[in-house]
Amino acid sequence: MDIQLHELIEKIKKEGIDSAKTEAAQLKSHAESEAQAIIDQAKRQAAALVAQAKEEVERSEKAGLAALGQASRNLVLAFKGEIQGLLDKLVSDAVKSTYSDEVIKGVLPDLLKNWAAKDSDSLSVLLSDNDLKKLDDAFKSRLASTLKGGVDIKVGKNLDGGFHIVEKDGSAFYDFSIESVANMLSAYLNPKLAETLKNVEK
Repeated sequence: MDIQLHELIEKIKKEGIDSAKTEAAQLKSHAESEAQAIIDQAKRQAAALVAQAKEEVERSEKAGLAALGQASRNLVLAFKGEIQGLLDKLVSDAVKSTYSDEVIKGVLPDLLKNWAAKDSDSLSVLLSDNDLKKLDDAFKSRLASTLKGGVDIKVGKNLDGGFHIVEKDGSAFYDFSIESVANMLSAYLNPKLAETLKNVEK
């Protein structure tokens, strides 16, 4: 009977151990499955975060490059504007300094003689108030004598320097003002300046 009891105890022990081993194996397998699922989910989340971070970096980089490009264009445009303004001022100052009373006294008679040769003998010369005051009476009568119909010499409104020649019947108007001549020279020089600046950009 001892033997049977002993066998029974051994059998119960063995069944308990086997049952415990089976349950432990199942628990281990279940735990490993859950652990793998958690790891897989963590990897997916990490990959998504990395992808999102890369997109944000690329977006920031593109935005930064676009802002840098725009700032560069703005700087070039501002520089062109500054250079253009400086060129326009230089041209205007150069034209203004060229229009001395000696130059006007030298140029006007020749111009009026050319008009007299074309049977235009009815002209008005408009000068700035300042330039008109500088011309002496002898010069004014010499101008008037170049044309059969004489020349009216008077102050032109809003004329800072240079002169206008107007046919008395209003059929023609010729603008030799400082502003007009400076604008013509600037219009000629501006494309050359633009081309020069364009080449500098490269």
